[in-house]
Amino acid sequence: MSSLTTAQRRRQRPSLASRRLGYTVGLVVNAGLLFAINEWPGWTAVPFLTGDTPRVLGLVNASIVVGLVANALYVMSDPPWFKALGDITQNVVGIAALVRIWQVFPFDFGDSSFDWDLLARWVIGVGMAGSGIGVLVGLMALARASEAPRPQPPQG
Repeated sequence: MSSLTTAQRRRQRPSLASRRLGYTVGLVVNAGLLFAINEWPGWTAVPFLTGDTPRVLGLVNASIVVGLVANALYVMSDPPWFKALGDITQNVVGIAALVRIWQVFPFDFGDSSFDWDLLARWVIGVGMAGSGIGVLVGLMALARASEAPRPQPPQG
């Protein structure tokens, strides 16, 4: 039977191997998205995206690239302070991309009895709110990591 309390188990990080696997999956997914949006089949293959889409692609690509680079760096090293800093960065760039998408709104859902425009605005808004919360969580994690006791060198 484990002697860890529930609170201690919640604070434990997953194993290094499982974290690295997750970072690698994230890296591959981001690389795939970048390729799919910009090369094949490309954003023009999506029927509800308008000719205004290139006006948001810079920030959307930046958001994906930041996630890709962060995951690549996490595979090599992911101390809690570094992970928190990377998560904050990803969320801030994500918010910028979502704000730009909100401003440009490069969607045309055509005539439908369902209000897809409203749903898309809600999804974008929830994404912005969630990313904002992610920034706050990242800042708290960064503060917590900076307060963590540092290993002491052996006294000899």
